[in-house]
Amino acid sequence: MTAIARVRDLTKRYHEVTAVDGASFDLEENRIHGLLGRNGAGKTTLMRLLTGQEFASSGSVEVFGHSPVENAAVLARVSFIKESQKYPDDFRVQHVLKTAPWFFDGWDAEFADRLVDEFRLPTRRRIKKLSRGQLSAVGVIVGLAARAPLTFFDEPYLGLDAVARQTFYDRLLEDWAEHPRTVVLSSHLIDEVSNLLERVILIDEGRIVVDAEADELRGSAATVAGTRAAVDAFAEGRDVIARDGIGGLASATISGLDESGRHAAHAAGLELAPVSLQQLVIRLTRTPAAVTDGDPHQERSA
Repeated sequence: MTAIARVRDLTKRYHEVTAVDGASFDLEENRIHGLLGRNGAGKTTLMRLLTGQEFASSGSVEVFGHSPVENAAVLARVSFIKESQKYPDDFRVQHVLKTAPWFFDGWDAEFADRLVDEFRLPTRRRIKKLSRGQLSAVGVIVGLAARAPLTFFDEPYLGLDAVARQTFYDRLLEDWAEHPRTVVLSSHLIDEVSNLLERVILIDEGRIVVDAEADELRGSAATVAGTRAAVDAFAEGRDVIARDGIGGLASATISGLDESGRHAAHAAGLELAPVSLQQLVIRLTRTPAAVTDGDPHQERSA
């Protein structure tokens, strides 16, 4: 698979704060990537570095084979749609849609008009008079209709209601199938977007924790539950992501549990439950105090 963006040992510091810490990964051509993580994990900073809006403290970023910083040829092929997207105060929605072709060679005005109808967007209303949901709709329409070869969505759809979010997901998949491009979705709504994702990049405290195929992740972990003694015995020597417990009962989320391991869990009298992508992200990014029930020996090793 061809990589259209390469990040190597990338670090970004703001005075004493390290927002991105030694990140390395590729964005593959014509695939939908999920950039996941908690608030403040470094997702937006990473996207700003990839779109040339920040200078790296160290390491390298290449997009379409070149540095994106002050590179008009690269940035002309990139769309970055943010939750806090800014427009001139006196702009109306129709002005945003009219000027979009100046910035995006692949702009499809007919597709944009159809999306305006689906999102019920008042095109003559001033941007500053829009509700949060309507402003979010402007962003997703621009991001979809631009058809940029590399498109970033930094949670611009959070202001949308459930129906509008589903419309966004449906139109994204439909249009991506007809007009393939590389898409990066940054989201807290992991359960909602999980079925869209082909590859997952999970960042926590500035570091890349997971960079893997989404299908592999969906079946990569399971939770076993039962008596504390039985859970502890079963978990010994296995890759334990997280533990919980109260009194004599406990549970452990274990990565890499194969079929023989599942049979062993049942034989030990343990209950076995699948772990969704969202649950996996939660378990991988919780603080040790939240996952260990106060027992230091239960922490996952670094």
